[in-house]
Amino acid sequence: MGLKQWIIIVSALFCTTILTAKSVPQADKIISLPGQPQASFQQYAGYITIDEKQQRALFYYFVEAATEAASKPLVLWLNGGPGCSSIGAGAFCEHGPFKPSGDTLLRNEYSWNKEANMLYLESPAGVGFSYSANKSFYGSINDAIAARDNLAFLEGWYEKFTEYKNREFFITGESYAGHYVPQLAQLIIQSNMKFNLKGIAIGNPLLEFNTDFNSRAEFLWSHGLISDSTYDIFTRVCNYSQIRRQYASGSLTAVCSQVISQVSREISRFVDTYDVTLDVCLPSVLLQSKMLSQLQDKEEIDVCVEDETTKYLNRKDVQKALHAQLIGVTSWTVCSEVLKYDMQNLEIPTIHVLGKLAKSGIRVLVYSGDQDSVLPLTGTRTLVNGLAKEIGLNTTVPYRTWVEGRQAAGWTQVYGDILSFATIRGASHEAPLSQPRRSLALFNAFLGGKPLPGA
Repeated sequence: MGLKQWIIIVSALFCTTILTAKSVPQADKIISLPGQPQASFQQYAGYITIDEKQQRALFYYFVEAATEAASKPLVLWLNGGPGCSSIGAGAFCEHGPFKPSGDTLLRNEYSWNKEANMLYLESPAGVGFSYSANKSFYGSINDAIAARDNLAFLEGWYEKFTEYKNREFFITGESYAGHYVPQLAQLIIQSNMKFNLKGIAIGNPLLEFNTDFNSRAEFLWSHGLISDSTYDIFTRVCNYSQIRRQYASGSLTAVCSQVISQVSREISRFVDTYDVTLDVCLPSVLLQSKMLSQLQDKEEIDVCVEDETTKYLNRKDVQKALHAQLIGVTSWTVCSEVLKYDMQNLEIPTIHVLGKLAKSGIRVLVYSGDQDSVLPLTGTRTLVNGLAKEIGLNTTVPYRTWVEGRQAAGWTQVYGDILSFATIRGASHEAPLSQPRRSLALFNAFLGGKPLPGA
C-alpha cells in the first residue's frame, strides 16, 4: 500500500470517528450518577425543547443497552397517573439499571436495558423535571396535548440521537399509559413519521372506563376481600364507575358514599389494593395510580419504607449529574403537584385504538400483574378478547400457562400473531417492581416477537 493510499484510509477513519462522536449529544452524557456502581453502558439525560415560544421542555433519561447496544431496539417507557414520572417510577423503582438505597445505587439484576436501549420520559410538562415557563399551560392538559408533545419530543430526540432513527422502535408503559401509549403510536402513524415503530406493550392499562373500573368488584370478591352482600351492593346499588364519576364531579351521593365506605372498611387499611397479596406496603411510587383509585376516604397509601427515589432525585449532586433543573417547583415529586389534567379524559376509550394499530401491522401486547385490584386482569382480558372478535382475529395460541425458571409465570393468549394478552403471576399494578424476573422474560419475548415459553 502506498503512502498516499494509507493517508486517505487513515483520514477516512478519522472523519468517521469524529462523525460518530458527534452523533450523540456529549453535553447530555452522564459521567456517573452519585453512588452508582461501575457500568459498561452509556447513560444520557437532559431536555428536549418542544415549544421555543412557550419555553416548554421535556426531560428524559436514556440508558443504552448493557451489551450490543448498536444492534438492539429502542424502547420508550411512559408511566401513567396521569401526571407521574417515568424516571422516578419506571427507571428507578421498576426496570432501570439502578435502584436507590440510602446514599448509593444498587444494580438491578433484571434491568430492561439487558434487552434494549431504554428511553424514559417525564411527560407532560409539569411532571418531574419537565417544565413550561408559561405556567398557564399546567391548567388545561389533556390526552391530545400529551400525545402531541410526546411526538414533538421524539422528533427532537431523534435529531440528537441520529443513529437511532432507523432502529426498531417500541413504545411501552403502564396504568394511564393505556392512554398515552396507543394515542402516541396512532399519532406517529397518522403523521407519517419514519420512526420504524414495531410494537407497543402496556401493563395493567386503563382502556375502557366502565369495564376496567367495574371489574374491581368481582376481583375483590373473588379474592375474599369483600363479602357476598358487599359485592351485591357494589354491583347492583352503586358500582365503581358511578362512584368514580360522582367523585370527580364533587357530588358523591349518600348511597354511593355508603357503598364505598363499606367496601373500604372490609378491605381494611392493611391491604394494598395495588397488590392484594402483600402484607407490607410497596414504596410510595404507587401514588402514580392514585388518581385511578380515589376512594372517598382521604387516607394516604400506607408507606412502610422510606421513599428512596424521591430522596435521591432531590439531591443537588444527583440533579447536576442528570443535567436536571427544578423550574417553577421547589422539589421533584413522583406525581406532579402543579399539573391539572382533564380527568374527563379517563372516559375516552382507547381499546379501539389498539385495534387500529393491530390492523396497521403494529404488534400489540397487553399484560396484567394478576394481583392488582386497581385495574384488574379480569376487565383487561375481557376487553382484549372482545377486541379480537371485533376486528376478526382468530386465536393462534389458546389460553395457556407460560413458564419462566421452570415455574408458572402467568397465562397468555395470542390472536392472529399481532395481538397478545398475558398475565404475570404474583405481580402488582407495577409488575416489574414486584415480579422483576418474570417481567423481564415477558419483555424479552415481546421484543423478539416470540411466543412466551410454555411448559
